[in-house]
Amino acid sequence: MLLQQVVFYFFAISLIFSASMVIFSRNPVTSALFLVYSFFNSAILWMMLNAEFLSLVLIFVYVGAVMTLFLFVVMMLNIDTETLRKGFIKHAVLAVGVVIVVLVLMMMAIWTGNLAGLPDIQAPANYSNTHALGNELYTHYVYAFELSAMLLLVAIISAISLSHHKPKRKTQNISSQVDAKPKDRVHLINMSSEKKV
Repeated sequence: MLLQQVVFYFFAISLIFSASMVIFSRNPVTSALFLVYSFFNSAILWMMLNAEFLSLVLIFVYVGAVMTLFLFVVMMLNIDTETLRKGFIKHAVLAVGVVIVVLVLMMMAIWTGNLAGLPDIQAPANYSNTHALGNELYTHYVYAFELSAMLLLVAIISAISLSHHKPKRKTQNISSQVDAKPKDRVHLINMSSEKKV
């Protein structure tokens, strides 16, 4: 049990450090890399809590796909950090208030609960974390799951429509392509051949 606690505290402290560096890093690419490291630490903690499916999904989906795509987008964009830093002082009071509320909630959770060690979870031999998660998700939380799916669908459609909302966008006119005739497309010009010298 001592080894489990050492591993838990190591990755918990590493998670707090990497999450802090996401906020305080001046470079957006470095901040995105620390966010990937934060996801990795969270996945290790979830694995120790016997949530193997959520841990692997966090690694494969967020670290492997979403954050890699986000990192390439950040690297390709030319982000003006000076204009972003100008509004930092304006929102500093709100940020400090949110930090205080989160710290108070964490202290209340530590004092009221036993967070000194990991819970001793005894699962049966035929226990499947994926089956238990799917059973809870599609029975008790099916409406919340469908609502989140609808929100993601609306976000995808909105992102696509915003990316195509340009005043001079190139679109296809299918009816004009079907009605096209060869004489409208090809112009044959009769020219006299050159005389040999």
